[in-house]
Amino acid sequence: MANDIDDHLPSAPGDSIDTRFDSALSERYLVYALSTITARSLPDLRDGLKPVHRRLLWAMRSMRLDPGQGYKKSARVVGDVIGKFHPHGDTAVYDAMVRLAQDFSLRYPLVDGQGNFGNIDGDNAAAYRYTEARLTRVAVDLMQGLDEGTVDFRPTYNGEDEEPEIMPGLFPNLLANGSSGIAVGMATNIPPHNAAEVIDAALLLIDNPKAELSELLAHVRGPDFPTGGILADSAETIAHAYETGRGSFRVRARFSTGRGEDGAWEETGIEKLAGGTWQLVVSEIPYGVAKGKLIEQIAQLIADKKLPILDDVRDESAEDLRIVLVPKSRNVDPDVLKESLYRLSDLENRFGLNLNVLDATRTPKVMGLHQLLTEWLQHQIIVLVRRAEHRIGKIDDRLELVAGYLIAFLNLDRVIEIIRTEDEPKAVMIAEFSLTDRQAEAILNMRLRSLRKLEEMELKREQDALAAEREDLAKLIDSPARQRTRLKRDLAALRAIYGPDTAIGARRTTLAEAAPTRDIPLDAMIEKEPVTVILSKRGWIRAQRGHVTPENWADFKFKEGDELAFAVHAQTTDKLLIAASDGRFYTVGADKLPGGRGFGEPLRLMVDIDSDARIVAMIPVVPEGRLLLASSTGHGFIAQMNDVTAETRKGRNVVNLKPKAHLARVRVLAPDHDSVAVVGENRKLVVFPLAEVPVMTRGQGVMLQRYRDGGLSDVTSFAFAEGLSWTMGGDSGRTRTETDLTPWRVARGGSGRMPPTGFPRNNRFD
Repeated sequence: MANDIDDHLPSAPGDSIDTRFDSALSERYLVYALSTITARSLPDLRDGLKPVHRRLLWAMRSMRLDPGQGYKKSARVVGDVIGKFHPHGDTAVYDAMVRLAQDFSLRYPLVDGQGNFGNIDGDNAAAYRYTEARLTRVAVDLMQGLDEGTVDFRPTYNGEDEEPEIMPGLFPNLLANGSSGIAVGMATNIPPHNAAEVIDAALLLIDNPKAELSELLAHVRGPDFPTGGILADSAETIAHAYETGRGSFRVRARFSTGRGEDGAWEETGIEKLAGGTWQLVVSEIPYGVAKGKLIEQIAQLIADKKLPILDDVRDESAEDLRIVLVPKSRNVDPDVLKESLYRLSDLENRFGLNLNVLDATRTPKVMGLHQLLTEWLQHQIIVLVRRAEHRIGKIDDRLELVAGYLIAFLNLDRVIEIIRTEDEPKAVMIAEFSLTDRQAEAILNMRLRSLRKLEEMELKREQDALAAEREDLAKLIDSPARQRTRLKRDLAALRAIYGPDTAIGARRTTLAEAAPTRDIPLDAMIEKEPVTVILSKRGWIRAQRGHVTPENWADFKFKEGDELAFAVHAQTTDKLLIAASDGRFYTVGADKLPGGRGFGEPLRLMVDIDSDARIVAMIPVVPEGRLLLASSTGHGFIAQMNDVTAETRKGRNVVNLKPKAHLARVRVLAPDHDSVAVVGENRKLVVFPLAEVPVMTRGQGVMLQRYRDGGLSDVTSFAFAEGLSWTMGGDSGRTRTETDLTPWRVARGGSGRMPPTGFPRNNRFD
């Protein structure tokens, strides 16, 4: 491909060529795309680094910024990187360096920073003239073997220096620290993992290259984020992501530990305070979430009243993260508050998995966990063999010199004589003792103090040891089994450094499968407390705290000329059904009503009730509750409360009315009621079974009572076996019950007969 592109390029700066614009554009864009993919955005699976990171570490190693040495200014490091190896902007290089030093960004930081390198709040690092840096032990392990011929070097961009093509170290940096990047037409996103778990999986693959994914996942249990948190996905979801190389992980914040009801420590996050109050404390947040922005997000939810059960959020972090969430009251359900925060804020988020990396041939490829570890192990075998070959070369060089030294000791007198008498002793020794040029040069440079018998013995021991070492290395190069054994031994030694029982190797992210975040019912978001809802005849509504007894309803205050129309007991979590005389039903939340200190607010500001309509009923919604609806023409039907609940200000049209008719009565049906009593304006009463009234969601209904003149006055339901009761007149509050209703019991739609003696003159049952 490169040759095809070169054929279309001018041979000299002043030359020009004729070519199609679209082909020239596509060819040049392809060059740019390949450069972005291979030299900027995607990590190499062998060392998990992008070029800028690799050059940063190489420059710091060249400056001898080892963990045991002192720090040096970051500005000097950045200067060396962009001056010798990476000819790009200093800001990009310093940003990459900052990320390598952040312990909340990398699971195993590669740079040890001193000064302000940013924080989990989302604040930026200080300028590079104020900070200092050096390498960490992890970076040293990642670069181990650079001087042992393990990898190839290439010239830098200006040809003045060399840089390694890859880092040879055994530390599994790609999975341990993860990576992310956006190239042209592709991207990568790899979460951090626990190094000891990755090493365990690699050891399993060495013994059994055909191991199943489930066996690998027994070791690599999922990401291990530097900020901790809880991995809430199921084992099946995690396995599918690692099998295909694509997926996402659901990560939740961790609430701090506290004592549960049984007194044992558990991750409840609940801190008990005086007076029975409590608060939630967050100790770990999901990876990649800035603490400052998270707190702002939760505070905005409170300000927008999207989380009414939460009163306040505070940041009490010092060295450890501590976010305090204060509920509206002690009656708030902690689990509901947690679920609401998971759903509405970044206390739960998703981290995508896209194992798109460059393989050993610099080809981008999406790999599963098994393939990725397999190819990484193949690279480590190559490094192991190259190290052995390099060491054999060093041994051969040394054995050559040792052999020359031994010849000199065996012929010491003659060697001294040649040196003293010959003008060109080197050529004479080469000819007389069959020495190589290097051997002769080494003998001539040998110090007189080395001419001891003890030194001769040391050389023989060294020769034997080197020969034995060379033999072992030769066997290692020729034997794949020996290579696997050596690699296992080296990995085991590395695991001891980063094992789960060490401070740096202990797993931070907990695996705890959780159900998907559910939608919290609106009533669960409201603090539940009793209220008495008061509606006046002029349509002013308010909610008085507590359940005021009917005896005290007379104490309610109203505007001049106004009086009580309806008063019902409810909870702040209830919905109220408002029935208008035009047959429309409206729904109002009890928590949305104004307090009971004033006169309230006009109901028509909350719902769009027609100006000519009057309020017929106000009823708290009861799940599975039923209503008996009756119009002034004597028609009626039964409606489920859930079916007539309205979601908008305009309400829901439920009862279809004839001209000049209106909705007269709305009654709540008790579960044990089996009969209906209807009385007309003509003062005639009819009783019939409730089963004869149909259940409908909308309509006119059926004829309950037939009239020649006038219309329906009142309707009620009751249990026939207990008789029909009505309120007696006057202030006594007494009721009367008629048990023998046989004379009035007829089929639905009858005209009826005069009610029993003592029935109220206003034709009302209550």
